[in-house]
Amino acid sequence: MIWVLMVDEDKIYFSTFVKGYLIGIVILYIIHRFFGHQFYLWKVIILAKLILIFNYELISSSLSTMYHILFIPHKIAPGVVTYTTAMKKNWEVTTLMMLIILTPGSVVLRLSHDNKKLFIHTLHATPSENLKLLKSIKRYERVIKEVGET
Repeated sequence: MIWVLMVDEDKIYFSTFVKGYLIGIVILYIIHRFFGHQFYLWKVIILAKLILIFNYELISSSLSTMYHILFIPHKIAPGVVTYTTAMKKNWEVTTLMMLIILTPGSVVLRLSHDNKKLFIHTLHATPSENLKLLKSIKRYERVIKEVGET
């Protein structure tokens, strides 16, 4: 906003604000090392990465669930999968559970008392589908840990 006020223009333009913001980011990136803190924009980038991964998983699991329900409903084999998580903080486990619940075809039924095991009900519990589910959960877990570290 200071940049917008310092530029001698008769109107406030959005492009002027963007230019000032970019100049401010460059200045903050140059001087952030002197204060010993991590650059704040990395957290925004990691959160955007989490949102993109969630959207990818949401779309792919939605398409897979629709395919199983519409075209091969007689081959649906529901089951329960156990996943052991390495997350330590309660907010990380809660976030992981919410991301799993929000993707179609899987629901977290229970969390063990030590917050280490998730019992997940899946719509189609074949070995190949279970590997896909565990792979996506590990991807979620890795990004959630990145968010917690920054």
